[in-house]
Amino acid sequence: MTKTQKIIYWISTAWLALGMISTGAVQLMKTKTGAGGYDSVVNTLGFPAYMLTLLGVLKIVGAIVVLIPKFPLLKEWAYAGFFFIMAGALFSHIAAGDTSAGAIFPVILLLTLTAVSWYFRPAERKLLAVASSR
Repeated sequence: MTKTQKIIYWISTAWLALGMISTGAVQLMKTKTGAGGYDSVVNTLGFPAYMLTLLGVLKIVGAIVVLIPKFPLLKEWAYAGFFFIMAGALFSHIAAGDTSAGAIFPVILLLTLTAVSWYFRPAERKLLAVASSR
């Protein structure tokens, strides 16, 4: 892995974790406004309020898993979870007709950061590398 690839990985991973932790905290606190807040998820998209708690916990736990060393299988699950959460959010906003830049851009950004972080992750953070070293 080149130095440039490491830099890309750590910048994208840090921003991904920050985005997931901050939106997860907003959802756990059931804040009315903000990215992923009560108004967006419950009022605009029509999801039940308990989804905020589930999404908030999953985002925060996933961000911690992505940042800590080792546990490559958990990392794969966290990246997959982030992808499905963000892809679902994007589709939900489009289906609900909420296609404003303020609603769509944060989702696309986190979806992109998930893909970039996953793609540039170091070999020791990949599941395949652990299986082949045994």
